[in-house]
Amino acid sequence: MEQRSLRVVDSNKTFFGKISSTLSRIMIPTKIGINSMMITFKRNNLLKSYEAKLKEGLDEDKKKLAEDKFQEAYTLYLEAIDKYIMDSVYKKVKLDAASDFEKDAMGNYYKITALKENEYIEYKYRKQKYLMELDYESLKLSAKEKALARYKNFYIAQMDIFYKGILKNYSVKLADTPRNGESSKIDIYNKIFDTLNEYISTIIPIRDNGNIDEKIREDYNKLDQFDIGELDAKDYVEKNMLLLNISRQIFTHSLPLVAAEQCYNKLLNDLRKIIVREEKENKKIEAYELLLTLAETYNVKTLSTKVYWEKLEEREKYKKFWDKYQKAELPRQKEILFLKREIETVEDNEENKQILAFFKEKLISYGAMREIKNSCKTSTIKYKKVN
Repeated sequence: MEQRSLRVVDSNKTFFGKISSTLSRIMIPTKIGINSMMITFKRNNLLKSYEAKLKEGLDEDKKKLAEDKFQEAYTLYLEAIDKYIMDSVYKKVKLDAASDFEKDAMGNYYKITALKENEYIEYKYRKQKYLMELDYESLKLSAKEKALARYKNFYIAQMDIFYKGILKNYSVKLADTPRNGESSKIDIYNKIFDTLNEYISTIIPIRDNGNIDEKIREDYNKLDQFDIGELDAKDYVEKNMLLLNISRQIFTHSLPLVAAEQCYNKLLNDLRKIIVREEKENKKIEAYELLLTLAETYNVKTLSTKVYWEKLEEREKYKKFWDKYQKAELPRQKEILFLKREIETVEDNEENKQILAFFKEKLISYGAMREIKNSCKTSTIKYKKVN
């Protein structure tokens, strides 16, 4: 289905970019009527074939036939959007008759077409996702409530496929990135968080009539605070932590534990750096408290579900931590466990020297670690050389 649907992709005729304004701004006025009619016709055929393939009680032959019809209708539907909407903008830009808005859209197009050669999987999903987003926006603007309601279930199901495909692709790339490709990894981390944010802000509100799953409600509601004002480094980490927490419920398989682990470790490392470089005491404390929250989410809620461990010694160390954590009753006891876990897992090198010292000072102040001072006395005894 994915390969056949990509018949619509032609880098000489199409562009890709997130367009959230009205379709009237990107359509040649004389073609609006015929464009709308053609897309509506193809969309209706698509929904008919989609609903047919979801019917229960079909035998294997009928299932296959229904799936084939759906795939064909889906391809023709995307072709209709591509041909009758996007090509009109391309022509206007080519004839230098486009607005600044349309020129900006073409700029996004060139960025996406650049993905086609080296990032084809991402291009494939994002291309189809954009076409459907555009039609969904047009339906909302048309005020055709019945048509929109019928289309919405299909739209949400396909969006889930696209986002899962994109995130799974990032997870694979994260695992394949060489150890010395730190800049490449950071770029992938940012793409993962941006994609999660996009899904959570645009798709979750329209799923299940806007009813939020209880498992993600608390973290979802907290995200609102990051939509106002300028975010500092600690705020970005906290926002990404919430996005990652939600993803563990929604994208369990597309963003598997091994990829989630790397993302959590990236955020923990970011917080360690913030604590070290922060000069304002109140800001340092806020970053430290967030680190404890993130450490609990990672060590208690995430690693506790881990089944396969590459290194047995790491599994044994975690089991000891887990046994102690279950017995801990007071917040201070748990904090001490997290600090000791940090000292145990953070690599002891020059880069981490300051943060490790910070953790040890905390433990000493709590009486959980002894400070051994180096001392040296000069002897007053005089020695006589013996021949």
